[in-house]
Amino acid sequence: MRGVKSTNSLKNDYKYCENIIKKGSKSFYQAFKQLPSDKANAVYAIYAFCRCADDSIDETSNQKQQLENWISLYKQLQLFEKGEEVDHPIWRALRDVFTRYKMDITPFYDQLKGQYLDIHFKQPKDMKELESYCYYVAGTVGLMLLPILATEYHKHLQPYAIHLGTAMQLTNILRDIGEDYQNNRIYLPMNLLLQEQYTEEDLANSVINPSFIRIWEHIAKRSEELYKKFQEGIYYFDKDSQLHVLLSAHIYREILGAVRGNSYDCFHMRNYVSYKKMLQLQKEASVLINGEEVSG
Repeated sequence: MRGVKSTNSLKNDYKYCENIIKKGSKSFYQAFKQLPSDKANAVYAIYAFCRCADDSIDETSNQKQQLENWISLYKQLQLFEKGEEVDHPIWRALRDVFTRYKMDITPFYDQLKGQYLDIHFKQPKDMKELESYCYYVAGTVGLMLLPILATEYHKHLQPYAIHLGTAMQLTNILRDIGEDYQNNRIYLPMNLLLQEQYTEEDLANSVINPSFIRIWEHIAKRSEELYKKFQEGIYYFDKDSQLHVLLSAHIYREILGAVRGNSYDCFHMRNYVSYKKMLQLQKEASVLINGEEVSG
């Protein structure tokens, strides 16, 4: 009877994590929900941890409170590493993930370093600094997921996972320029703004002109280059995971198309990929992987 209770409790823990990804990212949820259930649950648990890390910073503008939240989460991760995790659905689910897969704690700490960078935010000087930031907040997510999605070749695929995470974060930045500016964050590199003579006043006034578009496209082309590099490693992922990983990349890359389709308006519009478009991308990804379409 105790085992049944434990199984039901773990199921509830994963359901808690699944609800977080459902609410937080329809794109990720659509991409990964059809994985085998044990892998899908592991993805949900990792996403929930990353969302918790994000929210600890983004849900308050008070720097002191942000730092307190960050220290609390960092200490919880240290306890988890010692096998003394906090009694909470996310940590209980993660313990099961670490039991079932060959997980590495390092990218979890690196993820928190990325959140720390946001607390003490500085506008990146150039693309090198921007991509370094992207590694900490998103490339790390790729590394966390690798032991689940590429059980045999996860070490070989580390550069590819970082490419994908960085590409996705660059996409996020290009989608959220207006929102980030309202939160006193400019992720667009200083040297690109200077080169194009695009000012902070232009950002404040939501100016979309040829200079803005050139800056946006410079970053977008780098993002698309990284998506392409990632895709070169797709067949090293587990067979049951290839479609879902590829689909996540295709859906995220399509956000760039949505922004272009809305005349580069990252200030007043929420650029997203429709459910209908996601289903089309799923069919396209399936043809690439299997040579056949799958039903949505």
